[in-house]
Amino acid sequence: MKEIKLRLLVSFLIICTTSTFASCTNNDDNPSDGQPTVERIVERGTLLVGTTGDYRPLSFRESNNTYWGFGIEVAKEIAGSLGVAIDFVPTSWPTLTADVQAEPQTFDFAIGGITITDARRETMLMSDGYLANGKTILCRAADAHRYQSLSDIDQPEVRVMVNPGGLNEKFARENLTHTIPIVHPQNEEIPALVAEGYADVMITEITEAPYYVQTDPRLAAPLLNEPFTHGQIGVLMRKGQDDLLARINAIITRMKTDGTLRRLHEKYGLIYAY
Repeated sequence: MKEIKLRLLVSFLIICTTSTFASCTNNDDNPSDGQPTVERIVERGTLLVGTTGDYRPLSFRESNNTYWGFGIEVAKEIAGSLGVAIDFVPTSWPTLTADVQAEPQTFDFAIGGITITDARRETMLMSDGYLANGKTILCRAADAHRYQSLSDIDQPEVRVMVNPGGLNEKFARENLTHTIPIVHPQNEEIPALVAEGYADVMITEITEAPYYVQTDPRLAAPLLNEPFTHGQIGVLMRKGQDDLLARINAIITRMKTDGTLRRLHEKYGLIYAY
């Protein structure tokens, strides 16, 4: 009888321990728990921000693991408004969508050169735009006169280079039918490769091209004022975080109103369109 009671007691303890462990491991960052996202972030005390870190001057990670850029400063504004610290979590263009929607959740939102598109809004949430965007090119300064239109670029002899997985590659494959894009894995290395003659043209954005023209006299962006597309860059996050989306949109509105965004545009030499 004592043995039976002992077994029951052990079973009870195991059940309780398992229940307690499950309770303890039920991460507060689990979106399915119904807790508002902003509340979870404030309780955690840290905003987790996904960013590629390869997109000067919007998001760049230095060798010492520090980040700088336009998007990085916007993320810090958001963290400051929430009264929390900030940690940056690496992501990449090919894995961006999967990382945003990962289970368990790895960051609260992604930022840095992310164009607002209908396709993204179908499966995720995107904030209001905080930076004008559009497709353009980088080429060698000596060749700038050769590339005055998309048809000038869409020639078999023109070597076009893009980074993988993002909208630059998508644009190139959809619009350049007479040349096969060269896909290079590291976005930040492509401008130098063009300057050194390993490619003729880089498909890029009006947000990225001015930085490289200003920092490398070998490069030019002859179509900077006539981009092939027009869009906006925003903050990307998983669905179900509507309270966070509303807070971020309010912060972006405030940054437009009080001049913060204009100052950031001036600091990074970007077009101010508000």
